[in-house]
Amino acid sequence: MNPWWDQVMDKQIADLRVSYDTGALAPADLGDEPLAAFSAWFTAADAAGLVEPNAMVLATADAAGAPSTRTVLLKGVDARGFTFFTNLGSRKSRDLNANPNTSVTFPWFSMHRQVVVVGRAELIARDEVAEYFGSRPRDSQLGAWVSRQSEVIEDRSILDLRFNELVDDYADIDVPLPDFWGGWLIRPVTIEFWQGRTSRLHDRLRFTALHAEAALDDQSAWTLERLSP
Repeated sequence: MNPWWDQVMDKQIADLRVSYDTGALAPADLGDEPLAAFSAWFTAADAAGLVEPNAMVLATADAAGAPSTRTVLLKGVDARGFTFFTNLGSRKSRDLNANPNTSVTFPWFSMHRQVVVVGRAELIARDEVAEYFGSRPRDSQLGAWVSRQSEVIEDRSILDLRFNELVDDYADIDVPLPDFWGGWLIRPVTIEFWQGRTSRLHDRLRFTALHAEAALDDQSAWTLERLSP
């Protein structure tokens, strides 16, 4: 039997490729406000039927610089930036507490598009967290209490047992907000819009904030540049 790497290479990974020929991107297409541009692209991704267009790959690094990535769900975007919610004891939260520099990528593959946001993360106020938590499905609220995210557990049954206990505990009352659960706001420093083109000569247009507290909907607070692919 061939070793596993020979079996993988038999599938000719190096020959897998897609021709990016569905569109082009010019500065005029984006306008002067990154928030308006992102909103238009997000709306197009949703209208195209992409599965979870709000899924974004979050990159963090700990205090020593060790990186990690995972997919999280965007739950809000406004003039401040991009928000998501998570367990505050998770690896991502520990990383962001130690090193708030972060990046997210929206990989809209079928549209040959990406949006890459680079910025700094800060915790969201508890009243905003409570409002969002209250809007979640009840099972998701219970799940937040069950999981000590990123901790090692011995078996899946631990989660199932704890979930069933909480179903009984909170049968007749609202599920409270856990003190270890919250949200993060990413204030962008740069926002890059990427459109695949033929011959791998992709269009890359990047907004850069002129100051640390730039509002996404303030066109005077951003510059727009074209990057080489």
